[in-house]
Amino acid sequence: MSVPGAVPMVSGADVDAAAQLLDGVVRRTPLEHSRALAERVGGPVWLKCENLQRTGSFKIRGAYTRIARLTDEERARGVVAASAGNHAQGVALAARELGAAATVFMPESAPLPKVAATRGYGADARLGGATLTEALVSAVEFAAATGSVFIHPFDHPDVIAGQGTVGLEVLEQCPDVATVVVCTGGGGLVSGIAAAVKARRPDVRVVAVQAAAAAAFPASLAAGRPVPLTAMSTMADGIAVAAPGDLTLAHVAGLVDEVVTVTEGDLSRALLFCVERAKLVVEPAGVAAVAALLADPAAFAPPVVAVVSGGNIDPVLMMKVVQHGMAAAGRYLSLRVTAPDRPGSLARLLHELAGLAANVLSVEHERTTPRLDLGEVEIGVHLETRGPDHARDVVAALAAAGYAPQVD
Repeated sequence: MSVPGAVPMVSGADVDAAAQLLDGVVRRTPLEHSRALAERVGGPVWLKCENLQRTGSFKIRGAYTRIARLTDEERARGVVAASAGNHAQGVALAARELGAAATVFMPESAPLPKVAATRGYGADARLGGATLTEALVSAVEFAAATGSVFIHPFDHPDVIAGQGTVGLEVLEQCPDVATVVVCTGGGGLVSGIAAAVKARRPDVRVVAVQAAAAAAFPASLAAGRPVPLTAMSTMADGIAVAAPGDLTLAHVAGLVDEVVTVTEGDLSRALLFCVERAKLVVEPAGVAAVAALLADPAAFAPPVVAVVSGGNIDPVLMMKVVQHGMAAAGRYLSLRVTAPDRPGSLARLLHELAGLAANVLSVEHERTTPRLDLGEVEIGVHLETRGPDHARDVVAALAAAGYAPQVD
């Protein structure tokens, strides 16, 4: 490892060593071509499917590397971690395979499937605190009190080296890659990928993607030190990290070409895209790289590899995000029309909508609003459409039919 200042930088050789350690432990996940994204970008786009990794995310790579390099005496004391879910599962499985007891602190908001999976791998999962930051504090306190070894989710050379093996696979599977786009929270994955890729192909552009509502890197990079966010609010719980570590900040500053952000709407559209077009189940955090490509496809020189980093999503959240994604993609249309308050008015409107192939999801009748004259009724309809063009056609057709629709 090279050491600029006091920060140990992970080298390509470190990632190579981690790859040897992980051989036979982790899955070499597939690289799937996306024709739909390629058409937008103007060249080949590949998805690196870490959502199909053991435990459902890349986290097993770093957790196993870190725990495997502990001494026998350290493993005998057990390990402790803090996570919203994916790191928890990685630590739990790695500890089980290496014969170490694992305790994991998870925020109360952690998705239930992730909590259940963590316990299923044999870890003692303890819920407490509103955020991952609070869970981290609890884990560090537990380590100090019990002698357990704290396994940081991102800010450790062994963890970064393990995550960097994703980058090695990308170079092997797509030798002519020009841009690698990586979902980013605390920065362990993008730091490791950048270390691996830049050591062999310094010409490859590495882009980190954060949720705009939980983007700690921009301010931290500007300040030259980790700057904690005062608030976060994103569906992408897996990358909702209040601040990078000293180590990951140094790697991103020195090796990553750009940090971009995506909105909640971008994430919803990307999740829906992965389900509909790529046939992949991906959690909101894991789809951030795809969200960036959809939001600004011209910004990424092909061939592009977008890392799909995790697929552990609560089915209830999946349903909500898909609905949000459909709305963001213009697949829902809510409008109101005024009609005579007499029998047949509602039936006439519904017949008109049926002829336009707009699926009616709900209907509201309003007779008492001050906006109405005597003898009028306001009808609100919530529709499912085939997309923005179809929605505009529906509004235009209703206007031509004399309804003067008002879109909500």
